[in-house]
Amino acid sequence: MTAVAKTSYDADAIQTLEGLDAVRKRPGMYIGGTGSAGLLHLVWELIDNAIDEAAAGYANRIEVIFHRDRSVEVVDNGRGIPVDRHTKKKVSALEVVLTELHAGGKFGGGAYGASGGLHGVGASVVNALSNKLVAEVDRDGVTYQLSFQNRIAGHYDERGTFRAGHDLRTVKKIAPKKTGTRIRFWPDFDIFEPEASIDVREVRERVATMCFLVPGLKVILLDKRSGASGEPEEFVSRGGLADYVDYLSVGEAVSEVITLTGLDVFEEKVPVDGKMAVVQRDCRVDVALRWVKGYDTSIVSFVNTIPTSQGGTHVAGFERALTRAVNDVLLAGTKKLAKFAKDGDDRAQKSDVQEGLVAAIKVTFPEPQFRGQTKQELGTPAVQSIAYEIVKQGLTDWFSGDGKKTHVNAVRDKITNAVINRVTTKQALETKRKASALGSTGLPDKLADCRTHGIDSELLIVEGDSAAGPAKAGRDSEIQAVLPLRGKVVNAGKSTMKQVLDNTEAQALFTAIGAGSGKDFVLEDARYGRIVILCDADVDGSHIRCLLLTLIYKYMRPLLEAGRVYAAQPPLYTCKVGDTTYRAFTDAERDAITAELAKGNRKIENIRWQRFKGLGEMNVDELADAALDPHTRILRRVTMADAQLMLEAEVIFETLMGSDVARRRDFLIDNSALMDVDVLDI
Repeated sequence: MTAVAKTSYDADAIQTLEGLDAVRKRPGMYIGGTGSAGLLHLVWELIDNAIDEAAAGYANRIEVIFHRDRSVEVVDNGRGIPVDRHTKKKVSALEVVLTELHAGGKFGGGAYGASGGLHGVGASVVNALSNKLVAEVDRDGVTYQLSFQNRIAGHYDERGTFRAGHDLRTVKKIAPKKTGTRIRFWPDFDIFEPEASIDVREVRERVATMCFLVPGLKVILLDKRSGASGEPEEFVSRGGLADYVDYLSVGEAVSEVITLTGLDVFEEKVPVDGKMAVVQRDCRVDVALRWVKGYDTSIVSFVNTIPTSQGGTHVAGFERALTRAVNDVLLAGTKKLAKFAKDGDDRAQKSDVQEGLVAAIKVTFPEPQFRGQTKQELGTPAVQSIAYEIVKQGLTDWFSGDGKKTHVNAVRDKITNAVINRVTTKQALETKRKASALGSTGLPDKLADCRTHGIDSELLIVEGDSAAGPAKAGRDSEIQAVLPLRGKVVNAGKSTMKQVLDNTEAQALFTAIGAGSGKDFVLEDARYGRIVILCDADVDGSHIRCLLLTLIYKYMRPLLEAGRVYAAQPPLYTCKVGDTTYRAFTDAERDAITAELAKGNRKIENIRWQRFKGLGEMNVDELADAALDPHTRILRRVTMADAQLMLEAEVIFETLMGSDVARRRDFLIDNSALMDVDVLDI
């Protein structure tokens, strides 16, 4: 039996970590880890302090500089950290801020009414995890400096030698009214992982967002590191949240940007001098929102300057007020919804109201309470009712006359259509989900399925029955399935969900792939690893390909994002010389091959090319060789960018081939500057 060494467990065994040692012992508790994210968190701590100065109205310029020696510098023109002697600590307030946890001007509502950094650990944590830090403060007509080496206060002389000491050094005289703070730190890479680095793109996104939250604030980003451009980037916003909503908006706008603002007060119990006391809080609510065409919802929220990615009470109040105002004011008496009133389906749900909504919500008040330590969800209960009342009243006014009539009507029509689509397609969606289940009973009759499904299998979508015959005969039936399209595919770019689901060809495609559609599409449930589109190399074929890709882009987008959609590239011409078959995809390529073959004694007139007008004209061997056999065919992977181009091309097809003669005439006139308009038959 192995003897176990005995150790005493008494009062002396209980250890406490003093000062910044706690941060170095458990850095993950303060910055989340020691990788790139933790390193970036140090930058956020200093930027947030500067942002708080700007949000309080004391600063309007911030600089963030990444130096070649891996140090980072944050500069602001705020009031400057106090430099006078701290009564209890007997050192400067600047040293206290940089060495004491939970030391700052953000407790009890003294220096800041509302701030982003609430824990008072920001600057001291940066110092704790740096092997060198230099702080400079502009105040009272003087620039003061205090440096730290491994958390010890002091100064560096001209030779770079460090001398410990608590007194501040006067660097130079400055204009009496000039104030601000500069902090430059060198992270301690004995703590951080060697490969940890700061991605300037994340910093760029963060500071851009902050400028929207603090209108008029200018942030300058300068990356001097190796490989960077070294050019300063400037970020500024004058319009605040309205600019942010405009920035976030994707696609054509349905309404103008609506801005709502309100102030209210609430009471809460907090500890004051060791006892619970009721204090009154001022709460400001700022909201900007608009609707755009499309279905995606984008709602961003903030408390003071803190992003709350998980929402919270302020977002809950906003969403409840939005739905209530839409139902009570905007949709009241809408004739299109009257037929649904009997079954109680005439009121909009949250999803209907938020279809195509872009919104930014910000609440500002002292000492917010968050759920969890990550500050991603607001928990202060009273804010919900304040946000509800301000948003509901503001939207009621906009719906009732403050907003432009055309914009109000456009929003009403959009939400009304969303309600109608939801109600009328509910049964169709349930039927579609059942049909999408695996098994022979749920598959389209015209599908020639393969025997093995999975990532190595593919669905060949062919144009018409004439091409379906050779495709079925020439395929590898083990892994290749064939689905012929016998009619026109619905234009998913301008059709409602009900119209798409009612389209026979779209239904067949959804059912064959078996992974659902729209928001319910699950890539892992797809029965085939690849979708291959086989269309003729002519205008009609291009149009059908456009319609198919539009349908996939709108309702099965994960297939495109995963790179699992392909377009076969059948040749326009083929010729056989001896035992070799040559293919050409354009007239120019055909002529080039002909010229190459005629370099010997072969006569050009003996080189006979066959032109394929469509896939249906190919025999089984030709189609298999050109579009089915993985060893000989040419496939083009379709990307998200290709799909976007197809959406644009669909507009041109609709113009040139649609039923609107006036639209086609205007297009031809506008684009026929080099032709004689008099000879055009329009």
